[in-house]
Amino acid sequence: MIDTVLFDIGGTLLTQQKNPERTVNHAKYIIFRLAELGIKIDTPPEEFAQMLHQRAEDYKHLGEKTCKEYPSVQVWNDFFLKDYNIGEDRLAPVAEELSFTYDYIRLDNRPREGLLEMSEKLTSMGMKLGIITNTISRSFAAHFLRENNVEKYYQDIVTSCEFGIRKPNPDIFYYAMNRIGAAKETTCYVGDTISRDVLGSRNAGLAMVIKINNPSVAHRDIDFQGPDAPQPDYIVNRLDEIPQIIVRFNRKVKT
Repeated sequence: MIDTVLFDIGGTLLTQQKNPERTVNHAKYIIFRLAELGIKIDTPPEEFAQMLHQRAEDYKHLGEKTCKEYPSVQVWNDFFLKDYNIGEDRLAPVAEELSFTYDYIRLDNRPREGLLEMSEKLTSMGMKLGIITNTISRSFAAHFLRENNVEKYYQDIVTSCEFGIRKPNPDIFYYAMNRIGAAKETTCYVGDTISRDVLGSRNAGLAMVIKINNPSVAHRDIDFQGPDAPQPDYIVNRLDEIPQIIVRFNRKVKT
């Protein structure tokens, strides 16, 4: 029987959309914030935004190969801002803030419909709820839950930047289950990608995997097509479909 449900954040509990205005505004904010620390960035905001995007993609591709996640100060010094030779000592006071804004300012984040209702329902069913997220920010996931009045339903948050390992490596799933007091035989994971969420859940041997549709990340799964690709147990379009799936699954197990 399922007694624990762990969730991805980006694309799963919230949708994330890019737009040029937010991207440039984020670049302007980074330039301004660094200037306050005496770090001058002469690159025009539009060009700086493009550079950040390319460096972030390079870092993401590296993470996909190695499943390693680095501390935020190292991410910014060695990857995102490597062209500027700033140094970790100077970036350390603001590194987490920069990582937070990378998700919070740069993207249009909106909670998926039914987030509160699903969280309440699963909790009323006796489920333990938690988060496993690939992220360079230690604080973004907690802020999102708090901002949307669902923080009290989620017992734990495991971020790749704190653990040092990214999905689909199973170790981050084992770590999260150990922290929340769950067994893989009774744990369900909900995410929006095959390459990270479904594959990672299968690697960890979880009892159930639910994939929520998110067309904006289809390019991340381009190498995971066909009959040999890992498959979720269920595919949903809405969060409020999840409680009933678990109810039916648990009833079947009982019989």
